[in-house]
Amino acid sequence: MAKKNYEWAEGATLDEHSKRKHKILEEYFRHYLITRCKLPQQERFRLAIVDGFAGAGIYKCGRYGSPLIFIDILKKTFEEINLNRATQGMKPIEIECSLVFNDLEADAIEQLKKNAAPLLAEIKQNVQQLHVDVEYYTQEFDQAFPEIKAKVLAGNYRNVLFNLDQCGHSHVSINVIQDIMSSWNSAEVFLTFMISALLTYLSPDQERDRALLKMPKIQKEVFALLEKGDVDSLMNKEAFLGQAEKIVFDTLKGCASSGFVSPFSINNPEGWRYWLIHFANSYRARQVYNNILHDNSTLQAHFGRSGLRMLSYDPNHEGNLYLFDDNSRELAKNDLHDDIPRLISEYGDALTIEDFYTATYNETAAHSDDIHAMIIENPDVEVITPQNGERRSPNTIKPGDVLKLKTQTTMFPIFRKSENNE
Repeated sequence: MAKKNYEWAEGATLDEHSKRKHKILEEYFRHYLITRCKLPQQERFRLAIVDGFAGAGIYKCGRYGSPLIFIDILKKTFEEINLNRATQGMKPIEIECSLVFNDLEADAIEQLKKNAAPLLAEIKQNVQQLHVDVEYYTQEFDQAFPEIKAKVLAGNYRNVLFNLDQCGHSHVSINVIQDIMSSWNSAEVFLTFMISALLTYLSPDQERDRALLKMPKIQKEVFALLEKGDVDSLMNKEAFLGQAEKIVFDTLKGCASSGFVSPFSINNPEGWRYWLIHFANSYRARQVYNNILHDNSTLQAHFGRSGLRMLSYDPNHEGNLYLFDDNSRELAKNDLHDDIPRLISEYGDALTIEDFYTATYNETAAHSDDIHAMIIENPDVEVITPQNGERRSPNTIKPGDVLKLKTQTTMFPIFRKSENNE
């Protein structure tokens, strides 16, 4: 088992990779709330947040950890949402939020209760339409999960967000991830998976074999990669990132019913040592997550193709480092130019934009603006509205539109003659 990383009683140190991870979490959670509370007719929104490895909530430097980030962003975004609704003449919205904080270390949970108390008291006193309920657990997450699941289901919460920031790689089983994603249609999971811990802590063999029971395919295959060379040097090699990313993605993509899983690694100056993996059952969630990564370019990294089939390549001989920056976006546009009409042709000659999103968002790192721009600019493609008109602007594309190949295409034949017919 991985060694304990944080001594909360003495003040835990906030590492650079955690700062990057928290920034992504903050911005995604804000967009999550705004997106879920945008209907003019909506007057109430309910969600449950489960932080499975919560810690004490405040680091030695004074910055918030994930549990206090959730409380703080919830309050600030709630106020932002209702301010915007008021300016548009809309009724205010109420939010009911169930927070579940778990950590194996009892001292961390006791400290978290003290750290969270002022924020929760301020909400209760001054933010009348925001209702927050908190429960605390002190167990290994896999052991606590059945009780946590029963609590959330009993509360009839349909929108559920899990933050599983494990210290290492072996504290969350793939069965629990699958259970979460199948139990709620509107579930999302952030999972930290640390590759470097495989060699650092899995010794001797008896300890290694015990830990491999959690996610055996990932751990055995990545361990085989790491055994080929020095750990520190491999962590900085793009080919290793590509090979390990494919292993993680291929194993975990079945956890979400629709398969929306991001295997992107935190782009750490000391090497790509872990993934912040996002699971969702909706293409829209993955779309927003991709856009958040582009807004924070260089925080995460992907090695592979940059178009619609990001992992359809041989990592030993091809692929590029995608850092979600301007240069990477240009690479993506080049790939998207050919990928978009090719994908349509695989379905025939037309499909709805919503079906296109569903087919593509699990295997692209591209920004939605770049995808839409290349749809409009592509000479082989047209976008037809439900009224049989044609879209001319990228920002007007809607899920109900139809993406269609033009009769005469410039890049490749839609139908290939068989040798018997030639």
